[in-house]
Amino acid sequence: MKSLESILKEIQNVKVIDGQIGYKDYIGLDLSVENENLKKLPVDNAIQFEEYIENYLSIHNAKVAFGGYNEVRNLYKRSEIFNDTAIEERNIHIGLDLWIKAGTPVLAAVDGRVHSFNNNTGIGDYGPTIILEHQIEEQKFYTLYGHLSLESIVNLKEDSIFKKGEQIATLGDASVNGDYAPHLHFQIIKDISNYKGDYPGVCSKNNQKFYLENCPNPNILLKID
Repeated sequence: MKSLESILKEIQNVKVIDGQIGYKDYIGLDLSVENENLKKLPVDNAIQFEEYIENYLSIHNAKVAFGGYNEVRNLYKRSEIFNDTAIEERNIHIGLDLWIKAGTPVLAAVDGRVHSFNNNTGIGDYGPTIILEHQIEEQKFYTLYGHLSLESIVNLKEDSIFKKGEQIATLGDASVNGDYAPHLHFQIIKDISNYKGDYPGVCSKNNQKFYLENCPNPNILLKID
């Protein structure tokens, strides 16, 4: 039986935001603890962080900034969700972020059905989130789309079918998306366990090996670079 990673590598022409924007207009973005510029930026201020993203895109003449898989970040220190004193700090990002303006269309990566959805409220959380279930050959897997608009889940129903490239949502702004600059958190999940409308997108060092195995790099599917 083929591995999921092998199957994902074979799929071509995948887009999860605005299909009119080509990958030549994407630029990588480093949000890791090594980025000296972030140390001067109040990342807990969504407005200033959005200005930082927009300026970065303008400087590089790009439309989308992407990156963040397996990236150690300080962005989460402001949120109790990731810094419960009873457990290890979660600061390793296990999805791929695509930074672009609120309202941007979000697309189904491949054919699938709505597994679940939820509004995960709270500073630093996903806000409105959709999870699709997919079956390709003998592999079942899931894709998670986080930081969406409220409108994206108002009339949504579980088991609704979406085709590859079909719009499933739009991106939300800081007032609904967990207080972030607008972006899509896109994540691939092999075993979703009992989660519904939610799944960890950030892990701790102790759990890193498990989550990197269960959540392969989304760029295997997207092939941005």
